[in-house]
This record gives sequence, C-alpha cells and structure tokens, in this order.
Amino acid sequence: MLPDVDHLVYAAPSLEAGIEAMAEQLGVTAAYGGKHTGIGTHNALLSLGRSVYLEIIAPDPDQPPPSEPLPFGLADLHEPGLVAWALAVTGIESRAESARDAGYDPGPVIAMTRALPEGGELSWRLCLRRPVPGAGLVPFLIQWDPGSHPSASSPGGCTLTDLTAEHPRPDEVSRMMSAIGVGLQLVEAARPALIATIEGPHGTVVLT
Repeated sequence: MLPDVDHLVYAAPSLEAGIEAMAEQLGVTAAYGGKHTGIGTHNALLSLGRSVYLEIIAPDPDQPPPSEPLPFGLADLHEPGLVAWALAVTGIESRAESARDAGYDPGPVIAMTRALPEGGELSWRLCLRRPVPGAGLVPFLIQWDPGSHPSASSPGGCTLTDLTAEHPRPDEVSRMMSAIGVGLQLVEAARPALIATIEGPHGTVVLT
C-alpha cells in the first residue's frame, strides 16, 4: 500500500532536459510550473493521479545565485533522477512536533508560495532539511493551502502505483521514517535509490 505521497521530485541539470526525458519515458509532457523565487530553481509538473504529481526541478538560469545552496543537490547533480519525495500531511506543525518527540527533526515549518504562469499563486507549508536525510529517501512534510494542489491542473495520463527504496543502511532510514509515521518498503542495497512504478501511455515504467 502506498503511503500518502504528495509528490515525487525528479532533479535535472536543465528543465528542458528533464521535461524531454520524462516525456520520452512516460509519454506525457510536463507543463511549466513556475519559479521558486530566491531559491534559484524552477519546475515543471505532471499529474500521477488524484492529489499526487511528479515535480521536475532544475536550476533557473534567469535567477541570480541564491543565498543558500540549491536544494536537492542540484549544484552537484551528475545525472538526472528521483532525489526526494514529499509526504502529504494535515496539521503540519503538530506532525513535525510529534516527529521530534520520536527522535527525528524534520526541520522547521516554512511557508512558501510560487507564482503561476497564468497569474495567481500556489501556497503551502513544508518541513525540508538540507540535505534531505537518508539520501532523499526520508520524505519531507508538506501541507497545501485549500485549492492549491498542483495535481488538479497538471497534465494527466499517468498513475503512481508503487514506491519503494533501497539503502546500504535500511534500518537507519526506517527509524527516521517511523518517527514521522510513514512506512515504505525499504531493502538493503549498495547505493541509495528511490524507485517509483508508474502506469501511463507507455505502459509500466520504473523510474529511479
């Protein structure tokens, strides 16, 4: 059974390259999302079903260098791929506090917005540590403000059917996941990997 996945994060050296790679693999072309002003990134999105989506994120060459390092290891990205995932929660402040009480700090709750290309904006709150713990396998927490979820307006045709992970120290990662109340199939492997199974126009695709 899938946990409450909000979205998967696919990092690419350029947004154009990421959109092209996903269109080739999945058969759906992601739509431009917008800029994360002050963070130095921009994104494109495609729906993976009800209240779930794939975010393609890349450095934004039109923004000045941000004061903080680019998120998700984008500054040192060697190859595109899944680098993180977000867990949909309600009551994000209390959920974060419960995780701290259980021995895992998910980071501070931060309010964020993103301008939409057609006007208006999306708004949400999240807890995101940098770097993302467990090599991106431990999810960050996100809570969208009413009416803001991107999956409703993103190109459709794909569905997330499974999400698993691999890590050299699975017990260590499992403890962090348990503290935030999420279960994910996690097996031991030489390298960390987030593995998503997606059904779409090109059939079953395994994305890492």
